[in-house]
Amino acid sequence: MATPLELIKKKRAEAINRVISKGYLSTKRVYVGMATCEIAAGSKEAWDVFKTAIEQGLTNVYLSQKGCVGRCNLEPTVEVIENDRMPVKYGKVTAKRAQEIVERHLKKGEIITEWTI
Repeated sequence: MATPLELIKKKRAEAINRVISKGYLSTKRVYVGMATCEIAAGSKEAWDVFKTAIEQGLTNVYLSQKGCVGRCNLEPTVEVIENDRMPVKYGKVTAKRAQEIVERHLKKGEIITEWTI
């Protein structure tokens, strides 16, 4: 039987692995508006683009949902937060725009200013 210290070490290792596997330590964070109004405007399709990119090897990116930001005329919205940079909020993010955000912003560091809000 394991000692209490061994059990604690095992639990700690499991917790660290969980934090790392979920991407909580990533330097880039993408928040997609997933309130009902944003989903109706097409945010689910944008979400799927980011999720697929991560599944296909886009690294160091944490993907999460965010609630309503009260800007219905700019939905769907996506916020990109990177270490040591100002947050960037994009509006009217279609699946096509989401793909461009992946390629240009997340992979190359280019802020697509014409879509920012």
